[in-house]
Amino acid sequence: MKILFLTLWAILSVSCNSQEKKVENAEIENVIGQTNATQIGEYVVETFQDSKENLWFGTLEKGVAKYNGNNLTYLTTKDGLPSNRIVNIIEDKSGNLWFGTGAGLSKFDGKTFTNYSEKDGLCSDMISNVFIDSKQNLWIGTWGGVCKFDGTRFENFPIPYPKIETKINQDTKDWTTSITEDSKGNIWFGRDGYGATKFDGNSFTHLTTKEGLNSNNVQSIASDKEGNIWIGTRVAEKDNADTKKRIGEGGLNKYDGNKIIHFSEINGLNESDVFAVFKDNSNSLWIGTTSNGVYSYTNNEFVNYKVPTSTMSFLRDINGKIWLGSAGGLYTIDKDGEVINVMTNGPWN
Repeated sequence: MKILFLTLWAILSVSCNSQEKKVENAEIENVIGQTNATQIGEYVVETFQDSKENLWFGTLEKGVAKYNGNNLTYLTTKDGLPSNRIVNIIEDKSGNLWFGTGAGLSKFDGKTFTNYSEKDGLCSDMISNVFIDSKQNLWIGTWGGVCKFDGTRFENFPIPYPKIETKINQDTKDWTTSITEDSKGNIWFGRDGYGATKFDGNSFTHLTTKEGLNSNNVQSIASDKEGNIWIGTRVAEKDNADTKKRIGEGGLNKYDGNKIIHFSEINGLNESDVFAVFKDNSNSLWIGTTSNGVYSYTNNEFVNYKVPTSTMSFLRDINGKIWLGSAGGLYTIDKDGEVINVMTNGPWN
């Protein structure tokens, strides 16, 4: 399991010497209407809609796919991306798209890619997440820690390590799995092995198994409209070389500011892996599990959808349609709750 998940995601200030490349339209392959439809990507790890209502899907092997309502196109290293491994997509207030890749950070203004790497001061080329907070700070989470970018210079942002009792996987000890902001402006960081950490602008507060988390191997963090923090964790024991000892705690946690709540009565949300937790634009939560599909959580009720593969990203688009990026391709949920596999020829409507 660990090797599989590493495959899915592997995943001091200095001046930048970024590289730029302009996209030529002729290089973008139009695949809509093709006879032999294929999956959008073997692994679709990111789903995003920009301010122009284009849909973007980050894959681990085919670059980024864009659907504009009529055509599906791909952008790859041939067009200027530093890698075809696209794990995160965000948009800044100027309309630039930022791609977190397996070979650095890339800014796309619609025509030109500007790429940044460790040579420019990036803390690691293996990016795991990119986040813009309410103050327009750009945070970059990587397999080598966290850094901030002001548009000109990168600055490392060291996060202290809490004292923990569980064994640390040395390959992932600096892997930043999640960055988000809560309703009070606190920045939360998830790390694989060191739990969840809150930064209030001055100090750090740690949540680990000592405070009640199922596992210190935090994979995703989301904040709901009430200010609760939802934390998805994985079973740390699955790293054990002995297959007989790969059983332990994991699953979904809810932190209300005072205590941590577990969901032992819900299949897949306890003693299991929860790799993705997402709050959509209607304030519903979406939770991706490894063995029990996907759950939505609205008005204190969980609803299960039988997605056949592990889901790693969620999007509710401007029209209310749900998109799921998974290990195995792209899926959507129709109005009757049916899970549908979306391939390069659709269905898109």
